[in-house]
Amino acid sequence: MSGRQVHRVYIKADAKRVWEAITSPEWNSRYGYRGATELELRPGGAVRGRSNPGMIAAGAPQIGVDGEVIEVDPPHRLVQTFRMLMDPGTAAEGFTRLTYELKEGKDGVTALTVTHELGDAPNLGRLMAGEFEEMGAGGGWAWVLSDLKSLLETGRAFGD
Repeated sequence: MSGRQVHRVYIKADAKRVWEAITSPEWNSRYGYRGATELELRPGGAVRGRSNPGMIAAGAPQIGVDGEVIEVDPPHRLVQTFRMLMDPGTAAEGFTRLTYELKEGKDGVTALTVTHELGDAPNLGRLMAGEFEEMGAGGGWAWVLSDLKSLLETGRAFGD
């Protein structure tokens, strides 16, 4: 499953709060795979997604995802490259392109659209589509974005 994945979620929070939850390690370590992602929010800035302690105990590298910021327009748009380093197969597929678009609507609801341009990265595509959820690899983007929504709307993520 390579190519392109598009996921949209509507979150009862303003765009600045959703932006902070995506870009701040204090927030992004609280949902999804619970590894802090550090972003240098400028074109050319580094992206480093840290593995969580359980992943590291299972043999994962300290840095599970790396990339580079391409475009940043807070709190509306973030474009970055994305390379999964968790195993040699996904690492060898190289860099993909990830775009976050936030649009605040009425009633304090923000539409968050995540577009993952996978190119020719079939292993990463299957992982991010949630195909390995039964094996304990998580539910991909749908799961991460659902957990983000839960955290921002209720103050609790799935594992809390």
